[in-house]
Amino acid sequence: MDLAAYAMQESDSRGRKFPEPAHPYRTAYARDRDRVIHARAFRRLESKTQVFTTRYSDHFRNRLTHTLEVAQIARTVAAALHVNAELAEALALVHDIGHPPFGHAGEKALDSLMREHGEPRGFDHNLHALRIVEQFEHRYIEFPGLNLTFEVREGIIKHSRQYRSHEFPELAEYLLEQQPPLEAQLIDLVDEIAYNTADLDDAAEAELVELQTIRDGVPLFAEMFDEVDRQHPSARAKLKFNEANRRALDWLATDLIRATAERVASAGVTSVPGVRHAPHRLAAFSEPARRHNGEWKKFLFANLYQQPAIVEERERSVAALQELFRWYVAHPEAMPDSYAGQARSEPLHRVVCDYIAGMTDQFLLRQHRECVPQAGAPASA
Repeated sequence: MDLAAYAMQESDSRGRKFPEPAHPYRTAYARDRDRVIHARAFRRLESKTQVFTTRYSDHFRNRLTHTLEVAQIARTVAAALHVNAELAEALALVHDIGHPPFGHAGEKALDSLMREHGEPRGFDHNLHALRIVEQFEHRYIEFPGLNLTFEVREGIIKHSRQYRSHEFPELAEYLLEQQPPLEAQLIDLVDEIAYNTADLDDAAEAELVELQTIRDGVPLFAEMFDEVDRQHPSARAKLKFNEANRRALDWLATDLIRATAERVASAGVTSVPGVRHAPHRLAAFSEPARRHNGEWKKFLFANLYQQPAIVEERERSVAALQELFRWYVAHPEAMPDSYAGQARSEPLHRVVCDYIAGMTDQFLLRQHRECVPQAGAPASA
C-alpha cells in the first residue's frame, strides 16, 4: 500500500544507535516489532495485571493481551490513514513494556518510593521502557539492548506525553521540542479505545457492574446497545452486550481516523517535518468522540476501579511491593548477584526499583513471602 506524504518512511529513518545492514526481506520497523515480541520484558507482560487478576476469571485481560489488542487497533487505524502500520504496530507492542507489577497502582507506589529517596522524577514507565530496550535486554552480541530504530525509541517516550529538554537534558536526542510522527501520536488514543472497551467487557463478565448501570452511565454504549436491541430483540443479553461494545469500539476508531485525517488536511501538512513542527498533535478524536470517551473513562473510575473488592486486592498488592522494596534497600544482598553488583556502583534505590519493576505480579508476591518477615514470624535466614 502506498503511504501518505506525511507517513514515516523507512528510508527517512534516523536509524539505529549501532548501525546494522538492512534485512533482505523485512523493513527496519518490522524488525523492531519482531525484536519487541521476542524480548523477555514483553513475555513478562503476560503475568502483569491490567485491571483484574485471575481471581475473577482466566479469561480477563492481562497486560500482554491488552497490548495485543492495542496493536490490532493501531494497525487498522494506521492503515486507514495510510501511515506506516509496521511502525505503529511496533510502537503499540512496546508501549506498556515498562509497566511494573500491579498496573497503575504499582507504578504510583514505585513513584512514591523513589521520591522518598530523593528522586524528584519518581518512577515513569515510559522512561523505564526506554531503559529496558536500550540497556536491560541482553540478546545480541554486537550491542546492548534491542538496538531499535530512532522512531520507535522516540515513540516510547513521546507517545503519551511531551518531555521538555530543560527538564530531561539526557533525552535531548529525541527532538523533545517537536511533535512525534503521526504513528506515535495515534498510540495513546488507540490505547484508550482498547482499555475502555476491554475493561467494560471484563467488568460485565465478572458481574461487577450491572447492564442497566452501564447503559445509564455510558451514553455511547447505551446508544449502541439500543440499536442492537432493535435489530436483534431475541438475542441473548450477553451477545447484545458484546455487539454493542464492539460497535462502540468501531465507532471510536472510525472517528479517530476521520478526525485525524481532517486535522492533517486542515493544517495543510504534507510531510513528516510538517507533522513534527505542527503547533499541536494532529491525531485526535472529534469533540463528540472526545466527550464520549471521557464519559466512558469517568464511568469506569467511578463504578469499576473503585469497587471494594478491587481496591482491597490492589492495596494488599501495593503493600507487598512497598515492603519488598524497603527490604531490598535494607538487604541488597538478597537480590540476584547481578543487581547486588550494580548496587555497588549505582544508587541502591534505583537498582531496587529496576529489579522490582521487571517482576511479574506472582513473582513479586512470592519474593515477598520468602524474603519479608511476616508479623509474628521469624526473619528468613
